[in-house]
Amino acid sequence: MIPPLPEAQPATFRTTVHGIVFGDRAAHLDEVAEGDTLLLIPDPPMEEDPAVWVHRATGDPLGHLPPEISQWLAVWLLRGGKATARAIRVRGPDEPSWKRLLIEVRCETQSPAG
Repeated sequence: MIPPLPEAQPATFRTTVHGIVFGDRAAHLDEVAEGDTLLLIPDPPMEEDPAVWVHRATGDPLGHLPPEISQWLAVWLLRGGKATARAIRVRGPDEPSWKRLLIEVRCETQSPAG
């Protein structure tokens, strides 16, 4: 059973992805196209301030969601929530790093019928 979303949090929203400039993440971003499905992976539950990480479908890391989103979304995902993400806008190195990737996140609000 999917837990309810925290009060006042949207089931669908758009956000930028942060931390793209670290490691090889920018190189992985070159392989992302608008419309691509991306993975959302929360930090393990023992983290004090868990982040939600954004990965390509191949598993390559791209960056993380902003802290104000991660603080509620990570906890919800770890409790059994399910969310999908897709790339809405992908920009190159001429754009500030935190504006290079815009994604749309959709949180499931009901368990599938079964």
